[in-house]
Amino acid sequence: MAFILNILNFVLGGFAVTLGWLAATVISAILIITLPYTRSCWEITKMSLVPFGNDIVHVKYLEPDYSGSEVLGKVLNIVWFVFCGWWLCLMHIFVGIGQCVSLVNIPTGLAHFKLAPISLFPVGQRVVSKELAAFARQQAAEREFTLRCNA
Repeated sequence: MAFILNILNFVLGGFAVTLGWLAATVISAILIITLPYTRSCWEITKMSLVPFGNDIVHVKYLEPDYSGSEVLGKVLNIVWFVFCGWWLCLMHIFVGIGQCVSLVNIPTGLAHFKLAPISLFPVGQRVVSKELAAFARQQAAEREFTLRCNA
């Protein structure tokens, strides 16, 4: 079912958003100062291409010992929002509205609404399978529970 929905999404407007993300990925790779955005752009390019069967998880859930600076990530996300995030978010919203007009396309439209907030602040996000995302979130919840019980 996910395969059919991914094809339906691509044919009925998802390609436009994927091209937008691909353009953002290429531009961020070409410009030296925007290299920190390239990984995040590529991750969401993959998600906009095949939104069904995948999920987006913050890197801190996948790598508990992640040593990346949260402050730097927040600064990068703010700069991203100002220059690129809002127009990619609008693309997801408009494609989502266009796809929700038809009953058949409602699931694909909802997938774009799920991607809209992530496109505003993509730094630190990773695209993984739904199973791995659920496992990572469960492990993080267990670690949090253990920390709170021991505190």
